[in-house]
Amino acid sequence: MELAYPPFEMADTKGAPSGISVDLATALAEALHRKLEIQNLPFDGLIPSLKTGKIDIILSSMTATSERAKAIDFSDPYLKTGLCLLIPKNSPVTSIKELDLAKNVIAVKQGTTGQLYATKNVHSAKLLVLDRESACVLEVVQGKANAFIYDQMSILKHWQQNPDTTQAILTPIQEECWAIGLQKGNNELREKINTFLNDFRNKGGFNALGEKWLTEQQQQFKKLGIPFIF
Repeated sequence: MELAYPPFEMADTKGAPSGISVDLATALAEALHRKLEIQNLPFDGLIPSLKTGKIDIILSSMTATSERAKAIDFSDPYLKTGLCLLIPKNSPVTSIKELDLAKNVIAVKQGTTGQLYATKNVHSAKLLVLDRESACVLEVVQGKANAFIYDQMSILKHWQQNPDTTQAILTPIQEECWAIGLQKGNNELREKINTFLNDFRNKGGFNALGEKWLTEQQQQFKKLGIPFIF
């Protein structure tokens, strides 16, 4: 995982891995009776590391896409989300179509489904591809980009952190599911992971993670009338 996506994947004050995905990985390792080792890798390096055997699974808020499925296999989905927009506070736009003009700049993070979506669907606006999520947000905050395409949870967070300079369009422009990535053809491991995910959900594991890490977000999503991810 890439420890750069709180509260799912991050480092605590001592530098140790922390967050929802870390708790989920810990529970998975216990269920499989395997020792857990978390490697902090750049997001766009996760699939190459999996394919070369450097890691056994990817558990890093990764969207299961048909393009990625050409290179790796995925578990059953464990979370639903969607891509949406962070835009400047004074922006009059209400949709991605209104942004697709030659005069506009749209920021995306390298290697994410936001970049994939924009590459396929944005034809006139300039795409600004950056390595870090925070850099994309800063472009919007400073008025240098007309939008940042990212997932609903993150866009909500960045809007809350920058209420004087940004606004959020949280209605998804594309619905997505996150899943655990594993090497092609490792059906035995995939079946074990799927069994774990089903049992974990039935036992209230995902509800517990939501209550531990996402209480405020759950309340905000409810106020906005947007279905919550778990």
